[in-house]
Amino acid sequence: MLETSARLLKLLSLLQAHREWSGPDLANRLGVTPRTVRRDIDRLRELGYPVNASPGTGGGYQLGVGAEMPPLLLDDEEAVAVAVGLRTAAGQGIEGIGETSVRALAKLEQVLPNRLRRRVSTLNAFTVPMLRSAQASAVDPSVLTELAGVCRDAERLRFEYRDHGGSATRRTVEPHRLVCTERRWYLVAWDVDRDDWRTFRVDRITPKPPHGPRFEPRAAPAEDLAAYVSKGVSTRAYDAQATIRLHTSVQEAEQRISPSAGTLTAETESTCVLRTGAGSLDVMVIHVMLMGYEFEVLEPAELTEHIRRSRDRLSRALERGSSPAGTPRTPDGADRTPGTPSGSGAA
Repeated sequence: MLETSARLLKLLSLLQAHREWSGPDLANRLGVTPRTVRRDIDRLRELGYPVNASPGTGGGYQLGVGAEMPPLLLDDEEAVAVAVGLRTAAGQGIEGIGETSVRALAKLEQVLPNRLRRRVSTLNAFTVPMLRSAQASAVDPSVLTELAGVCRDAERLRFEYRDHGGSATRRTVEPHRLVCTERRWYLVAWDVDRDDWRTFRVDRITPKPPHGPRFEPRAAPAEDLAAYVSKGVSTRAYDAQATIRLHTSVQEAEQRISPSAGTLTAETESTCVLRTGAGSLDVMVIHVMLMGYEFEVLEPAELTEHIRRSRDRLSRALERGSSPAGTPRTPDGADRTPGTPSGSGAA
């Protein structure tokens, strides 16, 4: 009996983790015969789990939407509370739980009865969150769950993508993973038309169903996808790039510098290396100065000259601001008394 119960729980977990399974695949995963799988599916149905079956060689089993919440999970009020909490966490990108909340929400909405789904949608539609301006480009949770679903099921995704200037293009990709920061969500995917990996901001994606067909997942473009996306959005996307040594620990720098602003690498206990990008080297000077740390330019050498020019410009501004009111200054910065010819010496 215990063995059967454990197998039923594993079967339920498989059905929740993947949109559709064939009978032989489930039998192979569970180490039983297809006939045992059919019996276990019947037991799940008796317990109230809505398992749909499609006939034929290409058919399989799928966990569907039921008339009521399956037993041993959540009652109606708990289901609504959890769904609203997960939508809030997903939509606001709460650090540390965002991606997990999307996966959990995708599972929950797969079996959420229509009457509860309407309650959740109504509550979200008539709730106005008071967020920081940085959240102005918040992502629709339904888009997140849709993208999570095609990543999970390895289905091709078609969508309209708006670039920074607002121009729209049509894309067809093989979605791999969602990556979130404290401010934004990104989709890492293989772009079929460009034959290369691309990173897309999710708030600029408008899915265009139907999705499919399925594809064989590729090896990820990097072992650390978070670092891969961070480097792409903070460095590779910009014309000017720089490597800076910050005179602070990497732990301290991480408190101020987000992954979307640059990638940090520990060097010593009191220094770390920042790799970042900007629209130009002049903008880079401001970008680095506003971080508030002592620093050294490792590369490019041209950035040092831009810093020197900025220093001289600021020095001249300070000198002008400290001169007596109404006293003009010569190009070399010397005071000139009104009415005194240029170059006149003291009597």
